[in-house]
Amino acid sequence: MTSPWIAAALAVFVWWFATGVILVAVRWADRQADGRQNAAHGLALFGAVPLLALGAAGVIASLNDPGLGGVYAGFLGALAIWGWIEMAFLTGIITGPEREDCPPGLTGAARFFRAWNTVAHHEIALTLGLLAIVVVSASDTGGTALWTYLVLYVARISAKLNLFLGAPRINLEFVPARLVHLKSYFRRGPVTLMFPASITALTFAVGCFTERLIAADTVANQVHFMLLAVLSGLALLEHWLMVVPLPDAKLWRWMLPSPKTIREDEGQKDGL
Repeated sequence: MTSPWIAAALAVFVWWFATGVILVAVRWADRQADGRQNAAHGLALFGAVPLLALGAAGVIASLNDPGLGGVYAGFLGALAIWGWIEMAFLTGIITGPEREDCPPGLTGAARFFRAWNTVAHHEIALTLGLLAIVVVSASDTGGTALWTYLVLYVARISAKLNLFLGAPRINLEFVPARLVHLKSYFRRGPVTLMFPASITALTFAVGCFTERLIAADTVANQVHFMLLAVLSGLALLEHWLMVVPLPDAKLWRWMLPSPKTIREDEGQKDGL
């Protein structure tokens, strides 16, 4: 685990595997009978509470630990906290007050604020998670947990804005049953200025972390910056997949049970 390349492989594997596990749990809950779906989604999220606890423990254990253990604990701890909040969203438990489709023809500020209300509680939860890590990391000399969560936080906001404003390729295959109304708020079409701004910012982040990786004078710092560079690179890849026609859904489709019905969506195409 002392090699930065092993750290890079770990980051990619955790990104892929954790996404798959969350999708499997949500798909399982979606497949339950209509009268049992609410309980199934709640059970899936409750069953993941130990993940949240382990994440918090990992973040706390990483504080002021400049060694490899602190780096990996902070990275995995932040990912665990993030993953639990994402699961709360995908199960439809923490979303927003608006749960209806976007009315046809709605544009401008009215469309934006209605879209915000579909995810408001989720965004607040993510922000509270960030603030909690900021507070506990105030005296942390390493900062792996904070930087990991911050990269995820900025990349997710950027991705959501691009989906709202417009992107030519939007993967609707894995949208859970309780969030189908969100599809009506996505805009499939030419990209806006938000896309080049996002790509530029994420590319800059990858470059900065890579430069710090090259200049790092300890193994722990090398692993720290490699993890952040790879995480930023994965976020950059996810943005490019909004415009590049690659079958990214195949990464997870093989491990998922079939959906409950064939009502997958009107105009759905391949490609968290």
